[in-house]
This record gives sequence, structure tokens and C-alpha cells, in this order.
Amino acid sequence: MYEAIQVLHSYWAYLVLLILIIAVVNAIVKTVGGKEYSANDFRISLFTLIVSHLQLLIGFILYFVSPRFAVFGELGMGGVMKDAVNRLYLIEHPLVNIIVVVLITIGYSKHKKKLTSSPKLKTIAIFYTIALVLLISRIPWSAWLS
Repeated sequence: MYEAIQVLHSYWAYLVLLILIIAVVNAIVKTVGGKEYSANDFRISLFTLIVSHLQLLIGFILYFVSPRFAVFGELGMGGVMKDAVNRLYLIEHPLVNIIVVVLITIGYSKHKKKLTSSPKLKTIAIFYTIALVLLISRIPWSAWLS
């Protein structure tokens, strides 16, 4: 079961990253270009929200069925924090990605309350860009690129 969830989590992450990049580029280009907010922009931001929430749910399941989770019992929090790999997988990656999904959710919610195109696109651009930078910072690249 662990391996199947891990594969799903890994491949779904590519989708999340791709859609988030598309949403950020779209919002920035339209903001800078002074273009109008459209139904397509709404769909892109909504799809980004949905795929990121699904990835978080898959990640929670993976976290608790992972053999790495047993390391907490063996080493304790101090031991986990001293080891860079365990710290990445057990602390940094999950915590930062929860923050990423929170930022995407806040950006999506705030943009819906704006009445005109420019503030809508600017809100998406700001929150989704911060989320993208954080997401990229905590991807376990060694596992992804191997």
C-alpha cells in the first residue's frame, strides 16, 4: 500500500507543480498586460486549488503509512532534527507544503471577493507565486530526479 500511495503522491506532484506554474504565469502575464479576468482564469485558479488539496490529502495518508514515520519513535524529535534527510521528509516537506496549500486557499478565497479584474489577478499572482516558491524550495529533488 505504501508504494502505491508514494507513486501516486510523486506523479500527482508533477501535476500540481505544472498547474501552479500555469496559474502563476497566467496571473502575472494578465496583471502586467492589464488584461481582463475571465472565466478561464477562474477555472485555472480553481483547478490549482483542487489538485493541491488532493495532493495534500494524499500526502497526509502517505505520511502516516510511511516507514519513515517510525523514525520519530526511534530517534525522537531531536534525532530527526539532527538528520537532514529525515528532517526534510518528516518536518520540512510536510510543514511547508501545508503552508503552500493554505496560501493557495487564501489566495483563491481572497480573489473571489474582489470586484474588478486587476485586484483579482494581482491577488492570485501574489499568493500563488509565494506558494510556488515555497513548494519548489521543499521538493525532495534527489528523489524526484532519480
